Amino acid sequence: MTIHIGAEKGEIAETVLLPGDPYRAKWAAETFLDNAKQVNNVRGMLGFTGTWKGNPVSIQGSGMGMPSLSIYANELIRDFGAKTLIRIGSCGGMQDSVNVRDVILAMTSTTLSTPSRGIMKELNFAPCADWGLLQAAAQAAEASGTPTHIGGIYSSDVFYDERPDLNEQMVRHGILGVEMEAAELYILAARHKCRALAVLTVSDHLLTGEALPASDRESSFGDMVEIALRAAFPNAA
Repeated sequence: MTIHIGAEKGEIAETVLLPGDPYRAKWAAETFLDNAKQVNNVRGMLGFTGTWKGNPVSIQGSGMGMPSLSIYANELIRDFGAKTLIRIGSCGGMQDSVNVRDVILAMTSTTLSTPSRGIMKELNFAPCADWGLLQAAAQAAEASGTPTHIGGIYSSDVFYDERPDLNEQMVRHGILGVEMEAAELYILAARHKCRALAVLTVSDHLLTGEALPASDRESSFGDMVEIALRAAFPNAA
């Protein structure tokens, strides 16, 4: 048990999926896991543990933004022994070739700053995904036929961005999508020698203005969760 996670020792699996929304954690656990048990509700940030094809999995809400995710990822790694952390969440598309409902596998994550900036000081650290997870996720996406893009994303500090000039440069340099958490997750995984990946569903598009209706989000997000689980357990039957 930690300050933010009320689970007991042994109630968190080594593989953890991290949606930002705690209710998405509940939906994913009920939809994809067998024998799912709620193991956390501190501050309403729900967490569950069950099995997927016989493999122990936890799904823990992480909140919005890198500071919030950093709290949960730190405690999951340092206090509960998590070894594989996969962010499952939504993002905004930033390329014409990326469509709403597509999945993005974040190979790298560009950012202005992260909670780890104080440690890195003047160093521009390059946060990247674990290659084994990325490769397995790409294979799972191809096998499922899900439209998928692999490349760099942008982890923003703010949701209501007022920097159109910055967004223009992201688009110009091939950034696929924008979200708010992956960069810090990748840095923490590197620091603690864990594996990390962000598997993201494009829920809206910065160039076209298209947005996924709320009623369609759960069914569309299912592909993302399935890919994440198959990336974590590529040999599962």
